[in-house]
Amino acid sequence: MNNSCEIYELKTGFFHFLNYSYVIVDRATGTAAIVDPAWEIRKFTELLERIGVEVSAILLTHSHEDHVNLVQPLVNLYQPKVYMSDIEINYYHYQSPNLTGFGHKDRIRIGDTVIECLLTPGHTAGSACYLLHDSMFSGDTVFTEGCGICNCPGGSPSDMYDSIQMIKSYVPDYVKVYPGHSFGKGTGHTLGSLKEENIYFQIYKRNHFVDFRMRPNQKNIFSFK
Repeated sequence: MNNSCEIYELKTGFFHFLNYSYVIVDRATGTAAIVDPAWEIRKFTELLERIGVEVSAILLTHSHEDHVNLVQPLVNLYQPKVYMSDIEINYYHYQSPNLTGFGHKDRIRIGDTVIECLLTPGHTAGSACYLLHDSMFSGDTVFTEGCGICNCPGGSPSDMYDSIQMIKSYVPDYVKVYPGHSFGKGTGHTLGSLKEENIYFQIYKRNHFVDFRMRPNQKNIFSFK
């Protein structure tokens, strides 16, 4: 994997939903991929027109509406391939034009930029993260402050534990993490800093992790401590 891309961050919203989407641009070819597009299409089209890139792919971390809301209109405009894990597609019967499934550690090429697909179930049955040379797009698996809820259909706190252990052992500490939401801290913190500050990276026993993630009487679903 190389370091030949630029990352553009888009914050979009709809009522109480606030999402981060991203545009990955391969510098050498001007080819782009969009991660988890949702809600405000003008923000996407205006950015893409301003930077003058060709959209070749949409990368979906999972199938929840606030991460896939703009897939159809963007496919109509740009005709990119749409990527989602095979497990996610099959479990939730997700459908889209130009849809391509992938497995764990499969690779996608955007121009000269290679993107590795990591299966990270827990929030949903087939959630995935996208790993580049020095950045990772984590959807609702890992946030700067915590991790995704595990009580959605197909979710599993035990799977989330395994996914976080895999990320800790496989992804280098210098990689910057770009999640689908923020709950007080910005995006782009390194994995090394998450290991020091994110409580879900500091639990080393499965039963403790499951009990803590599913503990009763949380203030809200995004109360991480």
